[in-house]
Amino acid sequence: MPVREVSRRVGTALLLAALLVLSAGCVGAGQGGTAPEPGPNDNGYRTVVDSRGVAVEVPMNIERVVTVSDGLIESTMFVLGEDEKIVGVGSSCLQRVFNYTYPTVSGEAYEYRDGMNPVTYLNPGIRDLPRVAESGAAVNYETLAGLDPDLVILRVGSCTLRSMEDEGVQKTIRTVEALGIPVVVLKAHPCFDEPDLSTISDEIRILGSVFGKEERAGNLADYLESRTQMVIERTKDIPDAEKPTVLIFGASPTSRKAGGAGNVKGTNTVESYFIEEIVHAKNAYRNAGSPTISAEQLLALDPDVIVLGTSNGYHPPEELYSAPYYQSVAELSAIKDRRVSSFPWEPCNCAKRLEYPIDVMVIAKAAYPERFADVDLAEWLLEFYENVYGVDRATAESLRSAQWMDWCVMECPTCG
Repeated sequence: MPVREVSRRVGTALLLAALLVLSAGCVGAGQGGTAPEPGPNDNGYRTVVDSRGVAVEVPMNIERVVTVSDGLIESTMFVLGEDEKIVGVGSSCLQRVFNYTYPTVSGEAYEYRDGMNPVTYLNPGIRDLPRVAESGAAVNYETLAGLDPDLVILRVGSCTLRSMEDEGVQKTIRTVEALGIPVVVLKAHPCFDEPDLSTISDEIRILGSVFGKEERAGNLADYLESRTQMVIERTKDIPDAEKPTVLIFGASPTSRKAGGAGNVKGTNTVESYFIEEIVHAKNAYRNAGSPTISAEQLLALDPDVIVLGTSNGYHPPEELYSAPYYQSVAELSAIKDRRVSSFPWEPCNCAKRLEYPIDVMVIAKAAYPERFADVDLAEWLLEFYENVYGVDRATAESLRSAQWMDWCVMECPTCG
C-alpha cells in the first residue's frame, strides 16, 4: 500500500477518534483570539493571519482543502490556480444547476435554464465533490475528517455559517481546530456593523497568503476595487436634489404566498451601501432590515428605479413588467418608464463574492443612464469576466449566460 494512502488512513482514524472525544464534551480551545497550536517552525509551514486576527500555521505544500463558502473562496482559488486542490465543499448552491420559468399575461412563458455560480461553470468538477455542510445545518465532522484535508477554509457570513456570534459557528471552528486541522477563518461583510467592500479585498488577500500568491491576490482585489472606484468618481458630485430613488426588490414567491409583493433591502444592507455610498443615489426604502412589503407599500414608495435581486429564485426585468401577479403594481413609475434592471443570478446570496462590481454597475447604469451612456453593460460584463477569471471571449459569454444577464444584450433603456 502506498505510504500516502497508509498515512491518510491512519490520519483519518485519529481524526475520528478525536471527534468522538469532542462529542463527549471535551471541546478544544476556541477562537477568542488564541492562535491554534503552530506547526513545525521550518520551511514546511507559513504563518497566515486570518480575519479573526489569529495566526494560523498552514503547510507550504497544500494538496487537499475543504472549503465552507458560497463561492468567494472557491472562485478566488480558481483565479489563483489552486481550485483543483478543493476536495470538499460546504454549500449545495455550488453544486446545483438551476432552472426557472415565469408566466406572462399574454400566456407565454419566459424560461431560464442552466443558471449557476460562475466558479461552478469554470470548474464543473466541483459539482461532484463531497459536501460537508448544508445551509443552516451543522458541519458533518465525520465526512470532513474522512477527506483528510491539509487545511479547512471557512467563510463566516455565508449561508452555511451566518455569524461569528452564533454558538454553532464557534463550535465548528473549535471542533475542526481540535481535530488537528489548520483552520483559516474569513469574515464576510455581514460580520461587520457597517457594510464596507474593503473586507472582501481583505479576504482575497488572506487567501493569497494561504497559497503564497500574494501578488496575484492583490492584483485581483485592486481590479475589483477599481471597477467600483470608477463609479464613485462619476457620481460623487451629483447634488442631492438630483439623486434618483432606487429600490432593491426581491420578487420572492415565498413573500407572495405570505400575502406580500416581495422583499426590500433596507439602509443597513450592503445593497444600500452600493446605492448611497458608491452610486450616490438614494435608497427608496428608508428603514433597516430586509422586510416583506405589500403591493400597497410598494406603490407608496414608487421608486424611480427598481433593481431585482436574487430572492428564492432569479428575477428578470420582464417578470415585473409582464407577470400576471405584478399587474397590480403596473402604475409604478419604474415600470411605466421601463427602468427595471436585474442583478445577476447569485445562488446563496448571503454575502457578496467576486462579482460584486457587477451589482454596482447595474445600479449605476439604471440610476444614471446618461452618465454611463458609454458603458455597454453587455460588453462590460464580458470584459469583467475576462479580466477577473482570465478566460477567453467565448467563455466570458457563457458566464454571462450562466448568470442570466443576457437580458442586457437586448434593447432596453438601461443597457448601453
